[in-house]
Amino acid sequence: MSVRSLTHAEAQERAALLTVERYDVAVDFTDLPEGHDVRCVSTIAFSCAEPGAATFVDCAATVVSATLNGTALPPAVEGRIALRGLAAHNTLRVETVQSDTTHGPGVHKAVDPSDGEVYVWTSFEPDEARFVWACFDQPDLKAQHAFTVTAPAGWTVTSNAGAARTEACDGGRRWVFPDTPPLSPYNTVVNAGPFHEVRREVDGYDLGLYVRRSLAGVLERDAHEILTLTAQGLAFYARVFAMPFPQRRYDQVFVPEFGGAMENYGCVTWSDTFLRRSDPTPAERELLAKVLLHEMAHMWFGNIVTMRWWDDLWLNEAFAEFACHWAATRATAYRDAWAGHLAGGKLKAYLADQGPASHPIRQPVHDVAEAAAAFDDITYPKGASVLQQLMTYVGEDTFSAGMSDYFARHAWGNTTLQDLIDALGRASGRDLDTWRAGWLDTAGTDRLTLEHGPGGAVLHAAGPSGSAPRPQVLAVGAYRRTATGLERAARATVEVRGPRTPVDLPSGADLYLVNDDDLTFATVRPDPASRDALLRHAADLPGALSRGVAVATMWDMLVTGQATAADVARGIGAVLEAETCDAAVEPYLTLAGDVAELWAPQDERAALTAAFAATCRRLADRARHPARRRVALRALARAASGSELERLRAEAEAGDDHDLRWRALARAVELGEAAVSDAARLLASDPDPDAWVQELCVRAGAPDAGTKEAVWHVLADERAVPVSWVGRVATAFWRPGQDAVLRPFTRRYLDLVPGLDRGGMIPAMVYTGRLLPRFAIDEGFLDEALEAAGTAAPVVRKTLTEQADVTRRMLRSRGVAEPDAA
Repeated sequence: MSVRSLTHAEAQERAALLTVERYDVAVDFTDLPEGHDVRCVSTIAFSCAEPGAATFVDCAATVVSATLNGTALPPAVEGRIALRGLAAHNTLRVETVQSDTTHGPGVHKAVDPSDGEVYVWTSFEPDEARFVWACFDQPDLKAQHAFTVTAPAGWTVTSNAGAARTEACDGGRRWVFPDTPPLSPYNTVVNAGPFHEVRREVDGYDLGLYVRRSLAGVLERDAHEILTLTAQGLAFYARVFAMPFPQRRYDQVFVPEFGGAMENYGCVTWSDTFLRRSDPTPAERELLAKVLLHEMAHMWFGNIVTMRWWDDLWLNEAFAEFACHWAATRATAYRDAWAGHLAGGKLKAYLADQGPASHPIRQPVHDVAEAAAAFDDITYPKGASVLQQLMTYVGEDTFSAGMSDYFARHAWGNTTLQDLIDALGRASGRDLDTWRAGWLDTAGTDRLTLEHGPGGAVLHAAGPSGSAPRPQVLAVGAYRRTATGLERAARATVEVRGPRTPVDLPSGADLYLVNDDDLTFATVRPDPASRDALLRHAADLPGALSRGVAVATMWDMLVTGQATAADVARGIGAVLEAETCDAAVEPYLTLAGDVAELWAPQDERAALTAAFAATCRRLADRARHPARRRVALRALARAASGSELERLRAEAEAGDDHDLRWRALARAVELGEAAVSDAARLLASDPDPDAWVQELCVRAGAPDAGTKEAVWHVLADERAVPVSWVGRVATAFWRPGQDAVLRPFTRRYLDLVPGLDRGGMIPAMVYTGRLLPRFAIDEGFLDEALEAAGTAAPVVRKTLTEQADVTRRMLRSRGVAEPDAA
């Protein structure tokens, strides 16, 4: 069935016409242990401001029956059931069945390969509830939801409103949940399966964790940390928003075959890949903390107060991404969370914001299909950085007061950007309209440069395409050399109001660092005299954020063609050997490995890879903490060869890190130093229920056409790999030095492009971006890919445009005009 996307104009018309009073949704999962059907009955009570008018309800599942006020309705057309002759008060009842629970959007059945147990989850952002039951699927038609779920005996069901009343019934057990508060359809959830459960009472909250049975031991290992973070986050947000989370129960459900995490009110759904099978590394622990706090922030930004339409998506995502770093640094052990943000997501945002897919943080959204294309590095990490700048601009206490006012005025309603700006303007006493226009309504990145002259230091600031810079507050640090490195001798706070701003700093410093402490979102260019000093001495900077700003500058010079891969590899390698922030080491290792593998010219790749391997080995041998040693050895598995690889494999076999064993074996198979068949023994010994995907990664890297064909069939044709693992398998598949074997698959990718949106927003983004070839191509191939995406869904076109730009920059850094020689 062709399904039409809801337009903004249609949503406005429907919102003006209707008031949705409540949903009563009956869900039947009893077919799922053996079959594929999810059966639902959605009963909607709503009023109409113009009796006699017509509208439609969204329903993209198969309709069994539909009645409006007792009168049968015609079949759905393009995912909509027409509603004519509305009364002042109406009751709509729609019975549906959804059978595409393997690859379809909205609802998913997963089978644990280790024990055959079945789990089911729903996830509805942006408008995928309509694929499961009938609803008015737009964010500003909020209503109470009451769920009654029939599930097999022995299953546990979770939903938004906390504890359910249960009763035995034919075919299983019925779970009757209390009414939710007013929620948008995309904020609702039902998950079910034979879960292992952990519960704890903390500060008056009933906190629950759920996971499939085969990962019970992993959850038990991490439960204390997860629940501690949950309590810390709830307390922090209650304080800074002056509004405690209003429901006593707060659940988090870790499920298989899920992409990322989803902020369903009171019942967050996670991919269970966040529960690391081996002991988590520092960066993995920090990531879990930040995702937990991000989804929790959505309880306020998105659930309690919801954007009116998807043009204000950033009110959800950018704020949640900002708030998770704010909470992490203020309320948890992850005090360096902003350094991790700079080393990871912010670098991606700088690249995206300087490419052809750049867009304002807030942008017009014609329909929901366009909204799906806005879940990107500009909305998330750039948006978070811009909000950090806003808090710097008005002050933290003022920012908190403005947010408290915002939630007090708009709880359980819908808002626009102006509502937020008005609240922060009232609190700060500042006119924020210029700030809003520059930061939220304008695409692109400012550029900052410090110039030294007879009159002292002057900060030069330019906006995108040479326009006036945005209003912003930032810091510039002056560093002098000591016997132990660089020491900050002075720090100047600068408010930028135009292209030139005097900076009160002493002359003669060994290094001047613009955007010290990383307070704004702007790229930095050192003047010619400072460029070499930055590349040589970034490692000597004393703080994680100052080193991070230096790395960000080096990286941006690489991706814009102003520095070579060799220059940046040396700079990041030196920073790695000096870095004291454990959570920054892992993303820096990823950057350094990417420079050698993806950005270096072919004739330099081997030397830079060997240098990277040497850095990894030194870090591993010097590590005083097992977690940092584990990180270094895993990175080494990306680059080791010869005797070093033999040593690494021996170390892996002697330890208890199964992930390291898989990585080392994959590298050996890629280089022809081990056989694919060696993976069978490792698979037999690994207790991870998803170890079969690790075995697939080993096969993916083999330089053999037949093996590649088999992996491609599983990965791209069957889509049998869990979406959270697709990137890992695709990276193993597209390997340097295998061009002759890989070249046929570049054409296969082009064939996939028009249909890459199958399965909904998250699979569309993952498959489009991660399957894109990085080797065996030239720029002409990228032109063909973009042409193939011309008629694809907006999310596919947007993702491909962005990723093709990144790949084009890689090719130019490599000096590739034609495909690499095999």
